[in-house]
Amino acid sequence: MLAAASAAAKARTKIRIEAVSKSYNGKPALSRVDLELAENSFTCLLGPSGCGKSTLLNMIAGFVPPTTGQVVIDDTAVAGASADRGVVFQEYALFPWRTALANVEFGPLMRRKPPAQRRALARHYLELVGLQAHEAKYPTELSGGMKQRVAIARALANGPSVLLMDEPFGALDAQTREVLQEELLRIWEQERKTVVFVTHSISEAIFLADRIVVMATLPGSIKEVIDVPLLHPRDRSGPEFVAMERSIKQLVREEVQKLGVM
Repeated sequence: MLAAASAAAKARTKIRIEAVSKSYNGKPALSRVDLELAENSFTCLLGPSGCGKSTLLNMIAGFVPPTTGQVVIDDTAVAGASADRGVVFQEYALFPWRTALANVEFGPLMRRKPPAQRRALARHYLELVGLQAHEAKYPTELSGGMKQRVAIARALANGPSVLLMDEPFGALDAQTREVLQEELLRIWEQERKTVVFVTHSISEAIFLADRIVVMATLPGSIKEVIDVPLLHPRDRSGPEFVAMERSIKQLVREEVQKLGVM
């Protein structure tokens, strides 16, 4: 059984977001975000489109610099992308000319790992995501769920301590999405990475996360941070789950109404 949220709260701080703001062409996208994330924790960034979830994730990744403030990981300010931060996108981002195995090998190849070592790493992580029988297939031969499993394996093959996921299951059908949520929790339990996961889905956030960061809009900021006290595996139809879903839905609805789309 996975650890309760209270156990994660006692872990040392892995990521510190300190007074971070971001503007594009003078228009604020994020305004003074302060947040601490524990080592080995699973945090979901939740909110409507335009609240800055992906912008914040991209700043943790080092893809986008803050306008003001800083992101600190392991007491070092983020100054660019790093292999210690694996990123999984919604669009899979696989190389279509490389097999599943070769896609997962790509990171170790770029880090000049010997051929036998990178092949062993790739096979290990393909087995972890349940695709050991499909290593010779190309992306066009894989389903959407299988492609995303390859993308997760490729991110893990670099040995990151932080796994950043930007709506990775958003393009999948509901059944596949639920299966991959369960698989991701299994992988997290085994690998013990610090996970930051962007989602629009309240149910997904409650099912996965130790903590849910509900984002406000106009400009993006933190509306509320919610610790999830439910132990895994979580019952989506259970009364505590449903009550939490109802409460968070109201918080998100308030932000959607600000955008004038309801």
